[in-house]
Amino acid sequence: MKRRINKVAVIGSGIMGSGIACHFANIGVEVLLLDIVPRELNEKEKKQSLSLEHKQVRNRIVNDALQASLKSNPSPIYHQDFAKRISTGNLEDDIAKVKDVDWIIEVVVERLDIKKQVFDNLEKHRKPGTLITSNTSGIPIKFMNEGRSDDFKKHFCGTHFFNPPRYLKLFEVIPGPDTAKEVIEFLKEYGEKFLGKTSVVAKDTPAFIGNRVGIFSIMSLFHQVKDLDITIEEIDKLTGPLIGRPKSATFRTVDVVGLDTLVHVANGLHENCPNDERNDLFKLPDFIEKMMKNDWLGSKSGQGFYKKIKNKDGSSEIKSLDLNTMEYRDKQSPRFELMNKTKSIDNVAKRFPILIEDDSKAGKFFRKNFAALFAYIQNRIPEISDELYKIDDAMKAGFGWQHGPFQIWDAVGLEKGIELMKEEGYEVADWIQDLSASSQKTFYSVKDGNTYYYDIPKKEQTKVTGQDAFIILDNIRESRKVFENKGVSVQNLGDGILNVEFRSKMNSIDGDVLNGLNHAIDLAEKEYNGLVVSNNGQNFSVGANIGMIFMFAVEQEYEELNAAIKYFQDTMMRMRYSSIPTVAAPHQMALGGGCELSLHADKVVASAETYIGLVEFGVGVIPGGGGSKEMTLRAAQTFQKDDVELNRLREHFLTIGMAKVAKSAYEAYDLNILQKGKDIVVVNDNRRIATAKKYALLMAEQGYTKPVKTNNVKVLGRQALGAFLVGTDQMMAGKYISEHDKKIANKLAYVMSGGDLSAPTMVSEQYLLDLEREAFLSLCGERKTLERIQHMIKKGKPLRN
Repeated sequence: MKRRINKVAVIGSGIMGSGIACHFANIGVEVLLLDIVPRELNEKEKKQSLSLEHKQVRNRIVNDALQASLKSNPSPIYHQDFAKRISTGNLEDDIAKVKDVDWIIEVVVERLDIKKQVFDNLEKHRKPGTLITSNTSGIPIKFMNEGRSDDFKKHFCGTHFFNPPRYLKLFEVIPGPDTAKEVIEFLKEYGEKFLGKTSVVAKDTPAFIGNRVGIFSIMSLFHQVKDLDITIEEIDKLTGPLIGRPKSATFRTVDVVGLDTLVHVANGLHENCPNDERNDLFKLPDFIEKMMKNDWLGSKSGQGFYKKIKNKDGSSEIKSLDLNTMEYRDKQSPRFELMNKTKSIDNVAKRFPILIEDDSKAGKFFRKNFAALFAYIQNRIPEISDELYKIDDAMKAGFGWQHGPFQIWDAVGLEKGIELMKEEGYEVADWIQDLSASSQKTFYSVKDGNTYYYDIPKKEQTKVTGQDAFIILDNIRESRKVFENKGVSVQNLGDGILNVEFRSKMNSIDGDVLNGLNHAIDLAEKEYNGLVVSNNGQNFSVGANIGMIFMFAVEQEYEELNAAIKYFQDTMMRMRYSSIPTVAAPHQMALGGGCELSLHADKVVASAETYIGLVEFGVGVIPGGGGSKEMTLRAAQTFQKDDVELNRLREHFLTIGMAKVAKSAYEAYDLNILQKGKDIVVVNDNRRIATAKKYALLMAEQGYTKPVKTNNVKVLGRQALGAFLVGTDQMMAGKYISEHDKKIANKLAYVMSGGDLSAPTMVSEQYLLDLEREAFLSLCGERKTLERIQHMIKKGKPLRN
């Protein structure tokens, strides 16, 4: 029987429960969110003379929790309209409704006795065959299994989401002693295909896989701080983006998650893993115990390892905790010479060998840290997992590491990793010695575009399962390369579809990228069927190379700048009007030029987590790569008979003028950056490139015909221009914008109105592109624009001048 999930019940509406409910709503599932009935009235309810029997009161806990979640930042939901898919209730009045759901997810407090009470009640109403899972982060599934019916046990297991469920991709599936095999397979596939997760089947061991290794890694650092005489800022500097981990690094991450959450898991590991050779590390250091006693839990309590304070003048600053004195002091900005050696190396994996060879305090830190990590993970197999790649998958998806522990070990080299462990006094596991003695020497290998891992029992490389739905560019970049330059790598994805992968700094768009994109279109038109533009980098593209623009502008080389901008525009128009289908597959940040490229593709296959927008106002210009033209065109396409056309145009004007960035691909539909009926969204980012290839191929097979250039874009002339100029005057008078903001906005108004035309007129795209380029160039001659560009280059954030 084919199992389908149309409706789920989430039991428990705390931060995690509400987050899980929102994510199911994200993917179109109907959700029933239930929680307990309040035991007493609050002050507001007393003033309203309500009773405990009133429905508003009885559902207060669940409704308040859901609303708090929906208002949180970052948002747990792709689009606020999706919240309508969630209905709420309580565990007394509405528990019978679980008979109508396909999956029940328990997310109540981490106490076995309470969970068992909840299961007792659920079993009275659950229909046979309904999936039922627990989001426990550490209670063994086998304990929760006790006393349940055979049908319950067959369909029961753990499904551990990581918080926040929308953003963290790890989805651990933990079988119980009686869970049916087909249930595990279904949940694993559902997590990957529908929830957009990295599904990892874990063993029923304390903290499973992700938290077992992740909490060890953090606790290990806690115990190293004083031994290495290193500050929390120094550790955060060394354990952040430098080694491919989130900007929040270690201590800031703990502040965000909550120290009490970490301590809860660490205590559980200390109590429940007596045979763990590093059990002592899960015991809390003195400074953690003092922080817990003082209620310094992080963001939730207002202070943790860092504390934000407000000064008398209204400004704010961040203080740091000195772990020696346990007092807050001015935050330091540590500098390490070692970072100068790696700053030009974009490939994080290539940094690891350099980091461990350094003689400085930082080098010593990395040697000790990696040695401890390698020694720990070697001993967790087969305890927590039989396959080493599952540990890497868990750390990447659950903790945001770019590289898992075994991938880091591969990067420094097997033998070097063994040497580091021996120097720190760790024993080498038998299976590591076997691998060292063999001819293989690596944990991973790539063959025919697929990733293989070292299978310990078989003592050979075995293909990682589940790759067939993915295209991993790292695995095919060299074997299927058809062209490359400094800016791009072009690969043959198969079936006559090429892929253009940006390889510039932060995937910014410069001359090399544009040359490579044009060359790829040439190749595709001559010998292939279609073109995809995608990459597996941290971001799709942060936009045009503003450093190049700044250099031309400062040197007043306006002819060269004009040629560069025209080349950008012409390349975008080639994306639109080539003889082969073009598909853009953006993910994460697709800003400025990255957005413009997407606007000009025949189709966009966007990751749900795509943050896309035209943000050029932040550097003092208007979109100059076709973005201003395209939003004018798209506004005109929405004009309808008897409609107020100016209102439609104003919406698109404000999208650019306010530098709006969609906070998900679904929000991009509201901005008309993505177009309904044409562009699509994929929840699992790992499937994005493969899906884009399928659509490019489908368009080619259906008989793709080169589009006819548009020469009938309706612009409104003075009707729109006058209204926009009045609006910018009012905004400046009200001190909502600066004088320079007004100047930029007026330039944009001129372009999007089609110029100073006396009446609405039909114009060509090229007409609008010429206006756009002229406005862009004139703004590049403004001192305040140059100040904005320079500030963005130096500080990485906009200047309001």
